Amino acid sequence: MKRLLLSALSVAVLSYAVPSHAAGQAADRVMPAAAPAAAPASISGVYNFDPSHTHISWTVEHMGYSHFNGKFANATGTVTLDEAHPENSKLNVTVNTSDIVTGVPKLDDHLKTEQFFNVIKFPTATFVSDKVEPTGKDTAKITGTLTLLGVSKPVTLDVKLNKSGEHPMMHKNWVGFDASTTLKRSDWGLSYGIPMVSDEVKIEIEAEAGAAS
Repeated sequence: MKRLLLSALSVAVLSYAVPSHAAGQAADRVMPAAAPAAAPASISGVYNFDPSHTHISWTVEHMGYSHFNGKFANATGTVTLDEAHPENSKLNVTVNTSDIVTGVPKLDDHLKTEQFFNVIKFPTATFVSDKVEPTGKDTAKITGTLTLLGVSKPVTLDVKLNKSGEHPMMHKNWVGFDASTTLKRSDWGLSYGIPMVSDEVKIEIEAEAGAAS
């Protein structure tokens, strides 16, 4: 009897100390806790516009019959983003007025004359932001000064951040924007052809910019 009791006690101790095969398999399947997902990298910093992917399109009405458009290509400048305090972000853009394209060479030449953009005397136009007002997660109103033909007037842009993150080919932070506004060209002295060609001009901007460093 004593021998039987010792044998039973040994089995009980071994059963407690050594997990069963099934229990061992369950233990093997226990995975370590997943590491918390890394927070997205901040997009704060200075970005240089990519001229090959940045252009300013404009549309005017022609005598009520149609809407005609053209664009300024190769805009340059910088955008400074402050993700924590977007109201502190800044925008500075320069356009070479001779880079106007309509698809009609004779019209392009005409638009470069003194009757329109007078590109010899005023080779550039600039926009410098004065105020940024966030209106949503990825949208804002940017008010600044547009200088054209030597005249400086306030303009407000409705801006949307399309995408931000590491560029798959450039391997650095990259951002893309849309922006739009409507203005009267006569405010800057561009009055030729009114009213046959509308005073009101719709502006659409597509821009990409890469981190400066």
